[in-house]
Amino acid sequence: MDFAQQLLIALSLMLVLEGVVPFLYPQRWRQLVSRLADIDDRQLRIAGLISMLVGVALLYLING
Repeated sequence: MDFAQQLLIALSLMLVLEGVVPFLYPQRWRQLVSRLADIDDRQLRIAGLISMLVGVALLYLING
């Protein structure tokens, strides 16, 4: 399996996982998005950084 195929699989899985909450709980999703609009840029950047670091750590642990 080449890199491009693995990347497309990862992207597909991400889209499926991202779609679960809005599909199951649309009203809660809308409330979350409206709350996110009130968070300042610094907090969003920190949350994004933490998310990326956790993802990299998981990939490292899985591929050991």
